[in-house]
Amino acid sequence: MIDPAVEGLLRELAPQVLGALVRRYGMFDACEDAVQEALLAAAQKWPVDGLPDNPRGWLVTVGSHRLLDELRSESARRRREETQWLATPQSALLGAPADADPAADRDDSLSLLFLCCHPALSAPSQIALTLRAVGGLSTEQIAAAFLVPQATMAQRISRAKASVQAAGATFAMPDAADRDARLRAVLQVLYLIFNEGYATTTGPDLTAPPLSDEAVRLTRWLRRLLPDDAEVAGLLALMLLTDARRPARTAADGSLVPLAEQDRSRWDKAMIGEGVALVSEALPRGQVGPYQLQAAIAAVHDEAPTMADTDWPQILALYELLERVAPSPAVTMNRAVAVGHVTGPRSGLDLLATLDADPRMRDHHRLLATRAHLLEQSGDRAAAAAAFRAAAARATSLPERHHLLTRAAALDEGRAPS
Repeated sequence: MIDPAVEGLLRELAPQVLGALVRRYGMFDACEDAVQEALLAAAQKWPVDGLPDNPRGWLVTVGSHRLLDELRSESARRRREETQWLATPQSALLGAPADADPAADRDDSLSLLFLCCHPALSAPSQIALTLRAVGGLSTEQIAAAFLVPQATMAQRISRAKASVQAAGATFAMPDAADRDARLRAVLQVLYLIFNEGYATTTGPDLTAPPLSDEAVRLTRWLRRLLPDDAEVAGLLALMLLTDARRPARTAADGSLVPLAEQDRSRWDKAMIGEGVALVSEALPRGQVGPYQLQAAIAAVHDEAPTMADTDWPQILALYELLERVAPSPAVTMNRAVAVGHVTGPRSGLDLLATLDADPRMRDHHRLLATRAHLLEQSGDRAAAAAAFRAAAARATSLPERHHLLTRAAALDEGRAPS
């Protein structure tokens, strides 16, 4: 089993190495294969031999050699002759090692991000490819984020890589007009990467901090690049205001602590202050977008001293506006919770029932868990316990599943969950 520290470093370096290879040699698909081989070699050698002086340069060098080996194969020569995809002479691949190249220290993650959001791709394909190449997510994790089968997502990613190659995309930051066209997909990608880090879809851990940290890092870059874009500021604010709660989201044993039970003194006050300042600056600027509204909702939660002090009417008003600006099943589900707090749980349940006809949501564990919460609030403990168990059966995150089962067991025993 790979050392967690080495695994975290490889996850951080993977998009940087891929960006370096694509910038030098082109051929996105072949470069990604070479990077995967370099990462595998590092996972085998570094725990035994120790970290190299320049881990990123080591990966770039090994990846370059793997790519050269592939180019020398007969199949690669035929492909190169047919598509003329490689402008760099093969001899260039045998140049100085990456460790000696000043450009090797350049982080191309943001350029890679925009390349993956090429206009030749559909929006879902842009997001899937970027999550794979820049976010380092597995196909299984991406499929869970999109609510589609894993095989479907694998095909989508493969087709996306082929489309980028066929479109003749160049590895460079797009001009202003093209950049604006791709920005919406870029923001959604960063949002999904952050969410996967903040609440993992599968596995034994509730969070994957390297993912959320990387999403925040890339969004800060984007903010510096586009300082006047209110939605970029809104997304960064949303990430900061949400991630500020991370220290209080897990107990000592790693179990999930819901928002209502979190020790708010453990929330990161500096992150909250930065997030509130960002959204306060962005909202008055012009057209209000979905990330600004979600950040405003997060700010209302974060500024409440206790759960009882939360301004639920304001949150409901913001969700109503968000549903007009960017309607989605997830927004309706969250609005139902706010309705439950403002006008009563039965009203929330009625709103939630409107999602039952949506095949993406009908059996989704988050919808079932939300229904269980509102049923518990309404006093129907038996139905709430059944809904919590149904949600747990569909949850793929082990801490989340444990939490849902604990809630169900507490209701079965006739006591409030601890």
